[in-house]
Amino acid sequence: MFGSLANMQPRQLAAQVLQFALVLSTAFMLWKGFSVVTDSGSPIVVVLSGSMEPAFQRGDLLFLWNRRQETQVGEVVVYNVRDKDIPIVHRVIRRFGGGSKPLQLLTKGDNNAADDTELYARGQSFLDRKQDVVGSVAGYVPYVGYVTILLSEYPWLKTAMLVFMALTVVLQRE
Repeated sequence: MFGSLANMQPRQLAAQVLQFALVLSTAFMLWKGFSVVTDSGSPIVVVLSGSMEPAFQRGDLLFLWNRRQETQVGEVVVYNVRDKDIPIVHRVIRRFGGGSKPLQLLTKGDNNAADDTELYARGQSFLDRKQDVVGSVAGYVPYVGYVTILLSEYPWLKTAMLVFMALTVVLQRE
């Protein structure tokens, strides 16, 4: 396998490395394009826990939309707790303000007994719609995101996958 890599001409090797870089940059540009279109820093998220069952299962891939700022009770939103970068997917159970006043939301997981005030940042009783909410769920694909969960729970799997992808691109024949 590595013998064919050693037999490559420098120009051919450079072309393969550039092709791999092109694949990575295309994925990055698509992500940024989705971010601009949806007005969300994270337009796609994976459900990491069972707190929203039966509506969403662990591993479901969610597509977010953040262009509508008037969030309604019953809508499922994704938010980040201040000073933490963990997206939480929960349903809005109460809303306060709106219009000229800042919109504040209270959320709860469908499978949880209590609301999310214990999850919010210290001293925070509600979510600020503009500051804390990443987006509202616009659609989902069941279980597709489970790969992401496996990659985060088993770091060696991430390295193996990246090595496999790199070798596939570099060693492919045209």
